Amino acid sequence: MTTASSSYDAHFKVWRGDAGSGALEDFTVRVNDGEVVLDIIHRLQATQAPDLAVRWNCKAGKCGSCSAEVNGRPQLLCMTRMSLFDPGETVTVTPMRTFPVVRDLVTDVSHNYRKAREIPSFVPPEGVGPGEYRMRQEDVERSQEFRKCIECFLCQNVCHVIRDHEENKEAFAGPRFLMRIAELDMHPLDDAASQGVDRARSAQEEHGLGYCNITKCCTDVCPENIKITDNSLIPMKERVADRKYDPLVWLGSRIRRRGAKD
Repeated sequence: MTTASSSYDAHFKVWRGDAGSGALEDFTVRVNDGEVVLDIIHRLQATQAPDLAVRWNCKAGKCGSCSAEVNGRPQLLCMTRMSLFDPGETVTVTPMRTFPVVRDLVTDVSHNYRKAREIPSFVPPEGVGPGEYRMRQEDVERSQEFRKCIECFLCQNVCHVIRDHEENKEAFAGPRFLMRIAELDMHPLDDAASQGVDRARSAQEEHGLGYCNITKCCTDVCPENIKITDNSLIPMKERVADRKYDPLVWLGSRIRRRGAKD
C-alpha cells in the first residue's frame, strides 16, 4: 500500500552576506516529504537565489562540508531532516559563528588546517616494517572511534573557548585536534617519545588542554557520535595530571627521556 506524498510551503530565513556585512533574508519555499535542509537550500538556489553560496559535497553525512547552524544549533545541513520542524515553524539557516564568513553560508575554516599542521604525526616504532604492526583489539577499537571524525568542525564551532573568545584561537587547538593528540598518545605503537615529543605535555602546554572545562558541548553536536569529552579529553587531562603530579610517573618519564638522549 502506498501513501500519497505531501508537501507544504515553509518559511525560511537564510543569512546572506560576506565578511563585510550581511543580514537574514526571508524566503517561502516548497518542502516535500523526506527532504533535508540542504535540499531546500538547493531549491532556493534553483528557483529564487541562484547566487546563494553553500559548501557541500557528498550529501550523505560523510564529507563534513555542509556544516552550518539551523535555528541556532550547529549541524550538517544534509543530515537535518525537515520532518523535525513544524510546517508552520520558521527555519533559520546561518553560517558557523566561530569562523569568518566568506559568503552567505560558507565560512573560512583554514584555522583548523593550521592547527592540524602543528601536531606531530604518528611515529612508527624503529625496526618494525609495514605489515608488522601488532596491537591488542581494544587498542584498535579505541583509535577507530576517533578516526570516525569527518572534520565537519562542528565541535570546533560550538566550543565556547574559541566561539566566545577570539583571542584564544592561537593558544587553543580545540576539541577536534586535542582528540587527535589523545588518539596518538593512546596508540601503543606511537614512538614519538624517541624524538623528544611528549604528547600529553604538548597538549597541555602548547595546545591549550587546560582551557577545556569539559562541558561536553563538542560531544553533543558530533554527527558521528564520538564521545569526544569522555573518551579523549578527560583521559588526556588525567594523563597530564598523572605525569605532572604522580612522583613515580614523573620519575619514570625523566629516566626515559634521559635514556633517549644517551
